[in-house]
This record gives sequence, C-alpha cells and structure tokens, in this order.
Amino acid sequence: MALARTQAVAVLGVEGHLVEVEADLAAGLPRLTLVGLPDTALHEARDRIRAAVVNSGERWPDRRITIGLFPATLPKAGSGFDLAMAVAVLGAAAVVPRDALRGWLFLGELALDGRVRAVRGVLPAVLRAARAGIERMVVPAANAAEAALVPGARVEPAEDLAGVLAMLRGAAPAPVREASPRSPGAAAAPPGMPADEAGDLAEVVGQSRGRLAVEVAAAGGHHLYMQGPPGSGKTMLADRLPGLLPDLDRGAALEVTAVHSVAGQLPVEAPLITRPPYRNPHHSATPAALVGSGVAVVRPGLASQAHHGVLFLDEAPEFGRSSLDALRQPMETGTIEIARARVTARFPARFQLVLAANPCPCAKAQGSRSAACECPSLVRRRYLARLSGPLLDRIDIQVALSVPSRAELRADARRCEPTATVAARVARARERAATRWAATPWRCNAQVPGPVLRRDWPLPRRVVAPAERALERGLLTLRGFDRVLRLAWTFADLADRSQPGAEQVGAALDLRLPGWAR
Repeated sequence: MALARTQAVAVLGVEGHLVEVEADLAAGLPRLTLVGLPDTALHEARDRIRAAVVNSGERWPDRRITIGLFPATLPKAGSGFDLAMAVAVLGAAAVVPRDALRGWLFLGELALDGRVRAVRGVLPAVLRAARAGIERMVVPAANAAEAALVPGARVEPAEDLAGVLAMLRGAAPAPVREASPRSPGAAAAPPGMPADEAGDLAEVVGQSRGRLAVEVAAAGGHHLYMQGPPGSGKTMLADRLPGLLPDLDRGAALEVTAVHSVAGQLPVEAPLITRPPYRNPHHSATPAALVGSGVAVVRPGLASQAHHGVLFLDEAPEFGRSSLDALRQPMETGTIEIARARVTARFPARFQLVLAANPCPCAKAQGSRSAACECPSLVRRRYLARLSGPLLDRIDIQVALSVPSRAELRADARRCEPTATVAARVARARERAATRWAATPWRCNAQVPGPVLRRDWPLPRRVVAPAERALERGLLTLRGFDRVLRLAWTFADLADRSQPGAEQVGAALDLRLPGWAR
C-alpha cells in the first residue's frame, strides 16, 4: 500500500481545525489530483511542491498521485499545507519512513527551491494541535518563536524541505527556538503606535475634565466620546489612553497575538504582544476594513486587531455611516462573525471605542470673531447626526471639551499627573474589579450586563435616585442607565470603596450627561 498520512491545520477566523493530509500513489498516468475543498492557492501547490521536492535532491514519483484533505467538507485555503503535502507524498513513496510521520504537525509554504517560508496563523494552529495531543510541530523557522509560545509544544524550526526530510530519517533536529516576549517595560506604546509618539498624560494641560474621562475609561474599560473644537486636546487624550492600560495577562496576550498572527502583523523578534493594541484608522476606512473581509480567506479587521485594546476614530462624523454602525454589534458582544458562502469566520473584538468629533464641519466653533463658526444650526445638527443615536447610546462616557484659556493653562499646569501615576491608580482599580467579578465571565466593569448588575449588585434607592430621575425625564435610556451604574462602580474602584455612593453616581451622571440637573 503506497499511502501515507500527515497532519496540518486549517485556520478559520482565529480557530484552528485539524486536517488529515493523505497521499496515495497508484499505477497510471503521472499526475497529481487534489481533493477536499481546496482553494486556488492550494491547487497551485501541485506545481510548488513538485519543484521543491526535485530541487531538494529527491526524485518525484512518476505515478498517479491523489492527495486528500480531510474532513472534506471543511474549506481549506492558503499555502500553509505545502509542507504537509510534500512530506505525505514522499512518505507514500517510501522516501522517508511512514512511521516517522505519526504524531507530527507540518506547517509551511514551500518555495520552488525547497525553502520553507513563513505563513500566517501559526499560533492558533499550534494551539489547536496541542489541544488535540500533538506535541511535535514542524513550522517555518521564521514562525518558530511564535509557535514556541504554546506551553508543551515541541517546535522544530524548518529552514528547507531537505532539512525536514533529514530529520524524519533520523538526523539530529535543529535546536528549538524559545519565544522572546517583549518585557513589560520594553515598549510603552502598543502595536500601531511608535514608542516615541505615545506621550505623557501630563502634557495635556488645561483639560482636567478630559484627563478624568480618560482615566475612568481606562479603569473600567469604558467606551469614550469626546466632542470639542480643534485644539481642545481630543487626539492627545486618545493617544495617551493605551499608556494607562495595564499589561495583558497571559490569556489575553495569546488571544491578541493569535489575531495579529492571522492578520500577518506579528514582529519576528518579539511575537508575544503584551501591551494593549492601538488602532487609529483614517476616516476613509470601509466597513470591511473595520470588521474584516475576504472570501475564501477571511482576515480580521481593525476592530479585531484592537481586541483588548483601543480603537480610536478621529473626526468620527467623517466616517461612513455604515462603517460606524458596523461597530454596534461587536461593542455589545465582543465578537465579530463574518459569513461567506463557504465559510463563517469568528474573530474576538472586545475593544474600547474612542470617538472624537468637532462640533461642526468648519471646525471653527471657538476663537476670535473673525474666525468664529458661521455654520447654520441645521448644518451642525446634520453633521453630528452622522453619529447615530444607537451608536452613541452604547458609549459610556460622553464629554464636551473646550479650548482652555491662558489662565486655565497656568492654573492647571500644577495639577497634571504623569501617565505613570495615573496608570498605577488604574491598575489598582482594575484589580478591585477583577476580584469582584472573579466568579463571573467578566473582568472589568464595562463588560458586565446591566440586568446582572441591577439584580446581583443592587445599590440603595437613595443612591440611584438621581439616575432614576434622569431615566424618567427621558435624558437616559435603560441602556444609558446601565452605563451610569457601570461608571459609578468604576468611580468606586478608583476611590477604593466597596460600592458606589451618591457621590459616585453623581460623577457618573456628569460624565454621561454633561450639565445634567438634579
């Protein structure tokens, strides 16, 4: 029987699915047939693996070759199956011992000269294989550090096909490469923002209200909307928010790294992402760019790339209405599901959304008389109406900022705290929240559903009375009422209180409804 089997992984979204690669050699006209729902890139693998085998000094079998990828109903896409198919064919031809292929996972794209090239999605693939009990993984050398992040995985880095075949024949394998994760203090800025551009919160002078809003957003994981004229510090505040967030724990770091692995954005020298990511797209970004796109191979969008981090939309009214509304569902569920004819991909997307907007299109809402805004009120309303009510209702913190005067700048300069001081306070608040929600699926206040908060963690009637009056007057929806409760718990965590009091509920209302009246 000229039949050999190897193992590979198909990655759909950020989930790996084991694929058994079978190669059968039979009498007949020499040709290679590939079955099992392969895409175009996989069909082209027939020529790639043949050239790679020949250029590695091996003889290509002059027989009828059938390669099956099972389960046959699972769509397979990409070039990551090249190495597994080539090894299976050579195993069926007895070029390498068939028994040596058992218990191995093979990932990698083959160049025509036999080199093993890097592929996307190695981390979720190795995670899936490890859960299935496969301990030995052959991956491209460029992906070895990424694969070594999986505990218990024995990673064999492959430079070329000839080296892989020599190892299967009993030669000493290449040394295992260990992961070199970024140290906690090595880079202050998360992916997407250079370290030297992160800035310090103390530089945002004259915006004590804005600094408070950013601190509360960081402490509770809340969404944030800032409205104000140019020069009021909206972009500076948003850029400094990631610096206030604590390092990702091991589980969150692996989730974020898996998303960036599928997106092809992992740095080779430090594959484990330990800082919250930061994404700041241009206002021309389409819905597909934000939530993900693709037909046979679906790639994560910017919202998923900001998982456990910050998605900042500057000049938010300039974004397309459909792009903004596409974020409404992931803001609630923390996941994005993209359905195509042959495949459905799911990506995690638990991000903090930060919106910044000018009060009018001319961006001259304040200043001297000669530069004062001349936009009619109807134009202003239409401009801000591009941010739909359902979208804004899902944003916990909504603040209006103004350009500080010279006197305000001088008075506030002495009260500005550096990022390190505020980040330490945020970390303590997050620890309190994580302790409180330890027995639940949530870890920060912004994730807790309102019904659960009202049922299991009720506050005294006198404490929530102002929020209830705002609800009765139509200033808050029920969703907005729940947002106020979440903010109140964050204020309590920052104040080191066991539960919110009237002062914390009032402060939460002030950040949700600027200028609210009791």
